[in-house]
Amino acid sequence: MASQAASSFNGNIKRALAGIRRINLEGLRWRVFDAKGQVLGRLASQISTVIQGKDKPTYAPYRDDGDMCIVLNAKDICVTGRKMTDKVYHWHTGYIGHLKQRTLKDQMAKDPTEVIRKAVLRMLPRNKLRDDRDRKLRIFAGNEHPFGDRPLEPYVMPPRAVRELRPRARRALMRAQKKTEQQQQGGSDKRKGKKKEVETEVTTQTLV
Repeated sequence: MASQAASSFNGNIKRALAGIRRINLEGLRWRVFDAKGQVLGRLASQISTVIQGKDKPTYAPYRDDGDMCIVLNAKDICVTGRKMTDKVYHWHTGYIGHLKQRTLKDQMAKDPTEVIRKAVLRMLPRNKLRDDRDRKLRIFAGNEHPFGDRPLEPYVMPPRAVRELRPRARRALMRAQKKTEQQQQGGSDKRKGKKKEVETEVTTQTLV
């Protein structure tokens, strides 16, 4: 098992280093995204903004001025709602009737880096710059990466504004909390009643 893990890690390192020579790294910043606990769509939108260079005042849609993006902890990404089972990836093998599909949960178990890669690439415009931008995206399932000698800059995600509950959902939540409190109180009352019964039995036996 240890040898398999080491071989897979070495394969990921080789894959991460592939294509670096084809990128003009002069003047580019190395931005590091920590995907642990982040929502998939919000993280992908921020990465797509940086990888296109939209956060720079010199942005132009026909020029590739984006920075290098390194994403860590891809296996700890989060999704909202029931997307883990309801979101399905479809692809075709090229043969008649060979339509394949895989849920997000299965894809996370197989290769979590492809989940973030697909989300980012589908937010980029489909033009001749897409392949060059894809080469600037390096995703890792864990914390380890081979770019420790580069001037890395951690990217700070903007705060997430959580929407308040609607009145009906708030009332349902309050009812559920009251119900659990009543059940806990009922359980404690039953335990107290049992204790009292035991004490009365002991006192009657001592009197006899």
